[in-house]
Amino acid sequence: MMPKPRKTLIAVESTPYYHCVARCVRRAFLCGVDTLTGQNYEHRRAWLEDRLLELPKVFAIDIAAYAIMSNHYHVILHINTDRAKSWSDYEVVERWHQLFNGSVLSQKYLKTEGELSKVEMLVFQETIDEWRSRLQDISWFMRILNEAVAREANTEDGCTGRFWEGRFKSQALLDEAALMACMAYVDLNPIRARMATTPEQSDHTSIKKRCETAVKSSNPNHINQQETSLLPFVGNPKQRQPEGIQMKLSDYLELVDSTGRVLRKDKRGTISAGAEKILDRLDVDEDQWLEMTSNFEECFSSFVGGESSLRMACENLNYQRPPGLATCKLMFH
Repeated sequence: MMPKPRKTLIAVESTPYYHCVARCVRRAFLCGVDTLTGQNYEHRRAWLEDRLLELPKVFAIDIAAYAIMSNHYHVILHINTDRAKSWSDYEVVERWHQLFNGSVLSQKYLKTEGELSKVEMLVFQETIDEWRSRLQDISWFMRILNEAVAREANTEDGCTGRFWEGRFKSQALLDEAALMACMAYVDLNPIRARMATTPEQSDHTSIKKRCETAVKSSNPNHINQQETSLLPFVGNPKQRQPEGIQMKLSDYLELVDSTGRVLRKDKRGTISAGAEKILDRLDVDEDQWLEMTSNFEECFSSFVGGESSLRMACENLNYQRPPGLATCKLMFH
């Protein structure tokens, strides 16, 4: 089956959240130790993490969660269209020039602080509009991230050629329950892979960053005291809140910690009473939650969420039939 064009998998009108996975095509690990040669590639995890956390400073895209594994990585992205719309034309050009050299006309535009002739501006406005669109586009975000790491890896390996699979995988997260399940799945990847025993010990993950900042904070749930490189948790969804994840950070950390204890092969546990309350609010059964946080990619295809959210997204994209409807109905009430 031919893969669907990316534009048929992204429905910003339905959800701003997307789970993306990129995998390395080479036998050698992206990060870690090659068992055949003994070569250690662990430092590449820092390359990828540093670049990943820098790009939201340029794009109108936030990071909700990420985990960098041995031969692939997961990232949950949030598209902030309102932020992109709020930029002036000059800001758009400045941001694009942080990524590329631009054109002679764009360089002149910056040098003269936006003073171009009417004819030049008429021509250049189309370019600015295109750049504004790209700076809120997941495909461009992933392309720039992956190309930077591939260039460094090729230089280090002394070779050329493709480093990543041709396409990254993306899943639209259509509602709060889908987002929370996918975030927990991503944050617990190192636990399932036995790369770490607890979330706070999982190197090169968003959960470790959130935990490190929370420990130093007097009020971890306050939006101004959370990890600044990640999309914040903003608390009670019934209240009017700034842009962010509609849950308390402390609730999410308890949910992930409790789930991680259950998933550990060497020490089986049970979901805590506090975590059970959170699952009740999300209207997700405990067994379904554990299945999703263990096998999220296997459970779902391109769209994840309750039946009504799935049908709405597919209607926006002119799908005749909602893909994965039976599974979504089973997993989400």
